[in-house]
Amino acid sequence: MSRPAPLLPEGDAREAALFFVVCALCFLAALAALSARASYSAARGWTAEVEGQMTIRLQGEDRRGAAEALDIVQATEGVESARILSRDEVESLLEPSFGAGGLPAGLPMPLILDVYADPEYRDMDETLENRLADSGIGALVDTHSDWAGDVRRALGVVRLVALSTVLLLGATAVAVIAFATHAALLARRDIVEVLHLSGATDRFISRLFERRFWLLGLQAGGVGALFALGTTALVLSLASARGGRSGLLPQLSLDALDFLILVTTPIIAAIAARLAARMTVLRSLKGSL
Repeated sequence: MSRPAPLLPEGDAREAALFFVVCALCFLAALAALSARASYSAARGWTAEVEGQMTIRLQGEDRRGAAEALDIVQATEGVESARILSRDEVESLLEPSFGAGGLPAGLPMPLILDVYADPEYRDMDETLENRLADSGIGALVDTHSDWAGDVRRALGVVRLVALSTVLLLGATAVAVIAFATHAALLARRDIVEVLHLSGATDRFISRLFERRFWLLGLQAGGVGALFALGTTALVLSLASARGGRSGLLPQLSLDALDFLILVTTPIIAAIAARLAARMTVLRSLKGSL
């Protein structure tokens, strides 16, 4: 028994271009979503490393004063650890400014305390400055919280841009599919008119196009997600070959949440394609094409 022919032709060469466009948009959207998540993870990791950290620069070169300051700092409630940086450590900190040749032997070196305090304790920098000043020790406390706040704000902008890009690409895909659906409907106007004469409702005709573009969105989204997966794997491979992290760049990863983003990309593309096809067909049929 032969299989009945579908009401709409199964293949259409004109849809190849639409498939490519939707595939490219899904690829870019998936990469943007992965980048947004990488930025969020990077911000959390960076700020977690510096929250509560501070340095105290003592005025003068008296090591006895540094030892007294260290005792005062360690005795302050909320301070978890404190130590005096050695000359080699201070030179390494100054190396980006003065070069790797080392500092002249007679150059005065600042005495610096490396302190880590509980982040729950607010205004710890003012507390330490006041306690040291009460003991007659001049000191400048520098916290990393301001820098961490700048990082959070900067990466917040990056995430906002990435998410806006995802939304813009999604809207573009819906608009492209809506245009393609309307073009396909016009190209099959004779079929639609015959279906109307046969008693088919607008909803029945709409479902024919919905299914077609649902499958197109699912397939194109799947291919785009696979390309995004391959690109991310390539970036991770290159990063590993160069020694892992590089500077302050957010690192892409491939954990469960990343795979969830990639898996949901074709599903979202298919749903968007189906909704776009439904709205376009129903609106066009109500307006008599």
